[in-house]
Amino acid sequence: MASRAFRTLAVDARSLRESRPFRRLFVGQLISLIGRQITLVAVPFQVYSLTRSALDVGLLGIVQAVPLVCGSLGGGAIADRFDRRRVLIVTQLCLATCSGLLALGAFIGHPALLEIYAVVALAALVGAVDAPTRTAIIPNLVGIDRLPGALSLNIVLFQTTLVAGPAIGGLVIAHLGLPAAYSVDVLTFSAALTAVVLLPAQGRSSLERERPVAAILRGLSFARRQPVILGGFAMDLAAMIFGLPRAVFPVLAATTFNAGAQGLGLLYAAPGLGAVIAALTSGAVARSRRLGRIIVVAIFAWGLAIIAFGFARSLWVALLLLAVAGGADSFSAVCRTTIMQRIAPDELRGRLTALYFMVVTGGPNLGDVETGIVANAFGAEVAIVTGGALCIVGLGAAAVAFPSVWRYRTDD
Repeated sequence: MASRAFRTLAVDARSLRESRPFRRLFVGQLISLIGRQITLVAVPFQVYSLTRSALDVGLLGIVQAVPLVCGSLGGGAIADRFDRRRVLIVTQLCLATCSGLLALGAFIGHPALLEIYAVVALAALVGAVDAPTRTAIIPNLVGIDRLPGALSLNIVLFQTTLVAGPAIGGLVIAHLGLPAAYSVDVLTFSAALTAVVLLPAQGRSSLERERPVAAILRGLSFARRQPVILGGFAMDLAAMIFGLPRAVFPVLAATTFNAGAQGLGLLYAAPGLGAVIAALTSGAVARSRRLGRIIVVAIFAWGLAIIAFGFARSLWVALLLLAVAGGADSFSAVCRTTIMQRIAPDELRGRLTALYFMVVTGGPNLGDVETGIVANAFGAEVAIVTGGALCIVGLGAAAVAFPSVWRYRTDD
């Protein structure tokens, strides 16, 4: 009985066993993304060490958000026009070069702030091509029957690196210094590059040679005619813009919880830990036919957890609530990506994935602004509680505007 329950809840890992290319890509990206997360810790540390300005550190968000959003549209068209394996080879080499430039600047010592911003912006632009291409390639590696499990594993991979990468990065920076941290990132790219080189050819160069603008517009037009996809985007934006209070984590760590830097790290890691646990137990969710209803319920649970988090006065209670919120977001992400990858035809899958990437990266950045403005005016706790409430209100509005999300069945 216990083993049957475990098989029902556990994430479907058959794609790892049955598809050697997917297994190689999974392991390579796991190693590489941990290195990437080390750099994402090292860059703000370096900027603050050079300037002692929180504003200069905060500007890194804008420096990355603008090319991410702008590059996502073109990145999807690139992923659909060219062999995705070749696209990934180019993006991995470019990202490794960016990390190499950061390492060089750290070895030389005291690089100019604008030079760091320029390299970070370039890496974000390349990432806007790399991330959608990596996701769009998965259905061809595992097949439609194994797709929900493979996408769940992909979320496990990403969230694991969000927990492990910063922890490892802090240790490397503290004991070996910034040059070593950037160098580790450069070296880990070799794992991802090897996995990509060993992939079979993925698609063919587009024969019709659509003009870039026309290709982007065709992807947008397809998304506009898919209310299930648009509704999922709207619901996720409501959760991320209003219900992601990471901008006030430093304030909470220093004042409400009196936990210092260690507590701050735990606050940032808690949602990722909850997401990993949820993704590992998402077997029943991924096999459900009512994926749309799970999205609505999961985002509603996210909003409630964030509201409760706003009233928490114990660090451990706060961490538990953030983990619950992260788990709910993980269930929602599994369902949203599965629906999108099932609906999108292969020739448009890169463009649709790029739009999804733009939403999930742009939403949190807008959320930082919203939370910061409200917290500055009324306090951190008010910003969190009202944000969670607005998340639920926004979810309700999106559910009314896009009822097809609630009605969606995988066998329709």
